[in-house]
Amino acid sequence: MSTPALAISDLKYRYPVRRGDDPGAPPSWVVDLPALTLEPGAQLLVTAPSGRGKSTLLYLVAGLLDPAGGSVRVAGQDIHALRGPARDRFRGRHVGMIFQTFNLLHGFSALENVMAAMMVSDIPAREHRPRAAELLSTLGIVRHAADPDALSVGQQQRVAVARALACAPELVLADEPTASLDPENAAAAVALIQEACGRRGAALLLVSHDPALLPRFERRLVLGAVASAAPGAGRPAEATPRP
Repeated sequence: MSTPALAISDLKYRYPVRRGDDPGAPPSWVVDLPALTLEPGAQLLVTAPSGRGKSTLLYLVAGLLDPAGGSVRVAGQDIHALRGPARDRFRGRHVGMIFQTFNLLHGFSALENVMAAMMVSDIPAREHRPRAAELLSTLGIVRHAADPDALSVGQQQRVAVARALACAPELVLADEPTASLDPENAAAAVALIQEACGRRGAALLLVSHDPALLPRFERRLVLGAVASAAPGAGRPAEATPRP
């Protein structure tokens, strides 16, 4: 049996108690996820209204936030058992990330943006340029030397997808990748991400509040009302899996 790309168990997270909060109030969990497993190549859509923990879940999976409890295993490794540079190196090699605003490096070419992702990998340096060029070409980018500012929004997203796949990660995380796109381009962007991950055998965890994406995913997860629990509520909100 293959190692899951992602395995979550009893994952919980809440923001630190702020001045003025009632210290005796029950926990107000932003994320409360009993279990989730993604096999290699699997694709999952996580939906919820804005502010209900979608992006927080991705940050926990990527090891950018530490949970209050539970575990996150990526390719068999408990990512929160790693500290400092070790976690950063692991993330760079095993987790690809597609951000809502792309986070491309301005002043660097499209090719250099993809090559930058390989700096923390075990991929030999001599292979960085041809590997980045192949990824960009596969995704329809022919102007490899162009600065991101000279590319359309759709082309910038293709560069971001290429960068996410540069190190052949087991898991790709996509945070609201269609938020700035019109419906037609949004559908094309998600199809691109799904197809690119499928070709590379990477599992995909995509979060969005766009209901139009539901038909594109066989597996879906709806996060419950997790942003705030009323004082005195005895039970935290849940994450509910959907078929």
